[in-house]
Amino acid sequence: MTSIPMEMENESLLATLKAKFGFSAFRPGQKTIISVVLQAKHCVAVLPTGGGKSLCFQLPALIRPGLTLVISPLMALMKDQVDSLKAIGIEATYINSSLDFAEMRRRCQLMADGHYRLVYVAPERFRNRHFAAMLPRTRVALLAVDEAHCISQWGYDFRPDYMRLRQIREQVGRPQVLALTATATPEVIEDIGRQLGLSDPTVVVRGFSRPNLTLSVHRVGSHQEKLLRCCQILSEWRTGLIYCATRAGTEKVATKLSAAGIRCLPYHGGMGNAQRRQTQERFLSRRASVVAATNAFGMGIDRNDLRSVIHWDVPGSIEAYYQEAGRAGRDGQPAHCELLFNHADIRTQKFFIEGANPSPGLVQAVAALLRELCEQGPANLDQRDLATRLGPSVNAMAVGTALRLLERAGMIGRYHDPTQSVPLTSLLDADLDLTEILTPLPAKAERDYARLRRLLRYIDSRSCRHAAILRYFGDPAHGEWTNCQQCDNCVQPSSGSAPAKRMPSPAEWREILKVLEGARSLGGRFGKSRLVQLLSGSKDKAVLRYGLQRSTHYASLAGRSQPYLRKLIDLLHDEALLETQGDEYPTLRLTRRGLDTLREQKAIEISLPGPSKAKRKTQPSQPRSQSSCEAPTAMVTALQNLRSQLAHKRGVPAYVILHNKTIDEIARMAPSDHAGLLAISGIGPAKLADIGDQILQAIGQAAHSQ
Repeated sequence: MTSIPMEMENESLLATLKAKFGFSAFRPGQKTIISVVLQAKHCVAVLPTGGGKSLCFQLPALIRPGLTLVISPLMALMKDQVDSLKAIGIEATYINSSLDFAEMRRRCQLMADGHYRLVYVAPERFRNRHFAAMLPRTRVALLAVDEAHCISQWGYDFRPDYMRLRQIREQVGRPQVLALTATATPEVIEDIGRQLGLSDPTVVVRGFSRPNLTLSVHRVGSHQEKLLRCCQILSEWRTGLIYCATRAGTEKVATKLSAAGIRCLPYHGGMGNAQRRQTQERFLSRRASVVAATNAFGMGIDRNDLRSVIHWDVPGSIEAYYQEAGRAGRDGQPAHCELLFNHADIRTQKFFIEGANPSPGLVQAVAALLRELCEQGPANLDQRDLATRLGPSVNAMAVGTALRLLERAGMIGRYHDPTQSVPLTSLLDADLDLTEILTPLPAKAERDYARLRRLLRYIDSRSCRHAAILRYFGDPAHGEWTNCQQCDNCVQPSSGSAPAKRMPSPAEWREILKVLEGARSLGGRFGKSRLVQLLSGSKDKAVLRYGLQRSTHYASLAGRSQPYLRKLIDLLHDEALLETQGDEYPTLRLTRRGLDTLREQKAIEISLPGPSKAKRKTQPSQPRSQSSCEAPTAMVTALQNLRSQLAHKRGVPAYVILHNKTIDEIARMAPSDHAGLLAISGIGPAKLADIGDQILQAIGQAAHSQ
């Protein structure tokens, strides 16, 4: 590994940053990481979403000799970054399954010949024999591992192909490594270094604090309540991402919001490439303000004015939640992040965990069935067919995971035949010893469940949410957050909006007793939703199935709405009259205090809203600087039109031409010459030479039209 002298580094870094990328200063943490890389040291770096991780390997690649091989999990992200690099004159490419064989072979040869500075590949690419055979002839100076949490057995997005990177690194001469991620606990950071075989890597943690974000959990009892809350948030904050757990969920949410008057586009992995690309382009160019998406949408999204992120469904971990929520407010201005919580949604995450973690017994059952079905030759099978053969309650997603494990282990081979609707499966090693792939499965499943339990504890917590996040990631700054005024738990008490303790009226006390009596009658067997249904007299199928309509407490509070009853139950929970048991399927039961209260039948002081209490409305903080909507409208429009025309002509995403932030600054500063353009963040000499005159022409035309 070749290091760069410190004096040369200091002289060249800012000059290269401005000349190639158009920026005059580094974001926090970037220069530290780049300095470590230029000193030829291994580095594990944690930067928050929007912190500029890509620059940490792109800039060193221009200064030092050799190839930077970038391991990236998303094909769309590869292409976008390569397009951006090419636009400023940097030799870069990607090698993935979107290329035909001839083009892939051509790029591999150019890579081996030293033509490229940066090459992006997916971790699965190393399983390709032609690519693996070419690697030893390639001089790799830096192995940059993006989304490095995927390599860790403790990571929330575990991907087995990342586990082979240590072996791959050996094949290419043990190059220097830069591992990057946005969310990693101390355990994950340590495991990343261990899995990559790094000896005492330098660890750089930028910090997880995002004081401009308001973090909130809003409890809901139905999809209609979720829809209403989304409308409230989006009417206030205007732009937003709504994360849904399923593909079908994104379609439903987009349809319902559009019907409610809020134009919303869906985005998920089941859509065609062209449709996904169109949605992404419309969102990034600000022609669309709201997208309902699965977690496939987000990596590399450069929309710095995103004002809200809403989680329609419960995510699987704090890591996943905070990375997605962190896509809001990347411009440093106030933004709102809200998780809409219903205990019933936990079932979806449980299904996903089961699907991603087949039991050893299921993997063995799948292997035995494959031996039987493929004994005479390749069989036309898919995971749904196999799941049906194994039994009516078998999770098809878990069968799919088992197939991938068996394929990676070398027991089976799967390939696509254009004449068949599903892959053909053939036996490669029917007698393969499965011990190596079976042994880690129970531990990984338990870790996934543990992460979900940690998220549920975060949801139920009454303490500062920012402090809880920082504490989870091991950030010592958590002690500085005692009353942040930027989360629901801290704002409500200090703003005076929390109910004050008082004696309930006789009518209120009768309602409280009916709730407690109803909870006692259920005997701790059900959760809040079922108690609400019992008291309100719901005719839900589950109520009838469990025979709750025969209870003497059925419909005892039929005159009250379900949202009111849920809120009252939450207040009684806060007063320690009720308590929750269990993580995945929480149930409610009376506490000792609740039992005593029922027995004594004597009213007690309790936190109840006053009769004239107005509902608090969350107001966005006053922006600290002029936003894009305050820039001259005609000039912003002219620049956006120019960007769209050039992007369409060149076949690249719009932000490759000009970032939104750059357009905002041009519109505010209205430069009249090349020198003025060079002072704009995001405009460097390469960009100036390429489209500077066209930008100035658009500025002039917009000025004359006003």
